[in-house]
Amino acid sequence: MPDDDIHNTGRRTVLQAAGTLGALFGLSGVAAAGPGREPGPKKEEILVGVDDSVSDAEGTVEPKIPNNAAIVHTNETLGYVAVEFPENAADRAKENFAENVLGDRDVAYVEENATVEAFSTPNDPQYDQQYAPQQVNCEGAWETTFGDSDVTISIIDQGIQYDHPNLEGNMDGSVSNYGENFAGSGSDPYPVSEGEDHGTHVGGIAAGGTDNGEGHAGISDCSMLSARALDDSGGGSLSDIADAIQWSADQGAEIINMSLGGGGYSSTMANACEYAQEQGSLLVAAAGNDSGSVSYPAAYDTVMAISSLDENESLSSFSNFGPEIELAAPGSNVLSTVNWDGYDEYSGTSMASPVAAGVAGLALSAHSELSNAELRDHLRATAADVGLSEDEQGDGRVDADLAVNTDPDEEPDDGDDDDDDGGDDPGDGEETTSITDTLSSSWDSDCWTYGWQFDDTRRVVIDLEGPSDATFDLYANERSSCPTTSDYDHISYTWGSDEEIVIEDPDTAADLHILVDAYSGSGEYTLTLTEYEG
Repeated sequence: MPDDDIHNTGRRTVLQAAGTLGALFGLSGVAAAGPGREPGPKKEEILVGVDDSVSDAEGTVEPKIPNNAAIVHTNETLGYVAVEFPENAADRAKENFAENVLGDRDVAYVEENATVEAFSTPNDPQYDQQYAPQQVNCEGAWETTFGDSDVTISIIDQGIQYDHPNLEGNMDGSVSNYGENFAGSGSDPYPVSEGEDHGTHVGGIAAGGTDNGEGHAGISDCSMLSARALDDSGGGSLSDIADAIQWSADQGAEIINMSLGGGGYSSTMANACEYAQEQGSLLVAAAGNDSGSVSYPAAYDTVMAISSLDENESLSSFSNFGPEIELAAPGSNVLSTVNWDGYDEYSGTSMASPVAAGVAGLALSAHSELSNAELRDHLRATAADVGLSEDEQGDGRVDADLAVNTDPDEEPDDGDDDDDDGGDDPGDGEETTSITDTLSSSWDSDCWTYGWQFDDTRRVVIDLEGPSDATFDLYANERSSCPTTSDYDHISYTWGSDEEIVIEDPDTAADLHILVDAYSGSGEYTLTLTEYEG
């Protein structure tokens, strides 16, 4: 049985992947153009890197090259060779080569000679005056998507100047006047005064025109609705906001941003948020600006609470914090649109929230299959730890690049049993077993048998932690026999004694057999197996 795992990519890596070249060759590789080499993409080449201890990369790889391939470039300083296959070579030929060459302990990795391009920089003239899109790594996300117009973000706030030259292109024209008015007479949500520009600023952050040669760059080019629930003084009643939440959900808004808050718990507001969540909307809200506890509606379980960071990724001096915080985003001195046709920098968690909402829009544009609960988990799983406490940053600063370009199905389980929002958790239950033992000398080994705990196991993770001055290898069989160093279903072996094997949808017809083998050295090790229910 082929091993379809990718293990320990940060160390000397062994990839046995007969059937998963997408994952194997999806890793990015950079090959510098050497003397006599044409610059540019080299899609038919595979890079093979050798271990640091190897002095002859070409001599190590050459014997394993098939007849229809050739080494076309060697860099002995960096320890890699480029192997070129014919343009019409079958994928299976490359897979076989990868399996063969990775069987050599002196080979550290195999990867596609992928094309690397400069990150996308939008042509908006005020982009160089911004820091928020750059801080959350939008440029990497924009290489994949600027945002899908089929994804709608509803801005519950003051009215949006929907004919602003940097907003009109992203307003959702499926609704009359691009929204609804809940805070005054008539149905048009257009602001009534120049000072009523909080909604225009918030909307411009989440979905202002990006790469359109106009003004600043919004986080996304998703569609936008204006739900005017705050009047020109900046106030709004609970009922108006609750009605706006319900209306936004009924319009099919995938994301609802609420840069507002105050007061305590309200059953009316809580019910509205729960309704929107059940309708499939992801609710995102500002944590509050008085350096205190998280305000409502951000504090409801159905809502993602967003704290504010400054340009140095420190918690903004005004930002509220607490256990309800799920993500942090830039909120100090954020440039965006204002009435009439202008631009200005505002500060507040009101600015951080639409950054997170815009990133959510980018992520959903790239992963349209995600439910609102799965999207919420995905944003948290791909957040970047900026060194703050959980009460200040939650799971970390929202990261557009990772949210867009990370496959939700390949995210590791974070072991947080308290997060029950659904999404990327491998299953409904998990069982963890650990054992500690000792290997006495080189080539000593232990074989362990594990009986499955669930009838519908979706994933099993086998972790080995051993002595730092030894090299222990890890093998596994999904069959009724102990693996050997030459006969196994799965393997993880590197220099060192920390190994991991991940098996998706394992065959539970027989007990799992695990071999811990001492390639060199001796000492105590701990073997931990975690089984996830499907």
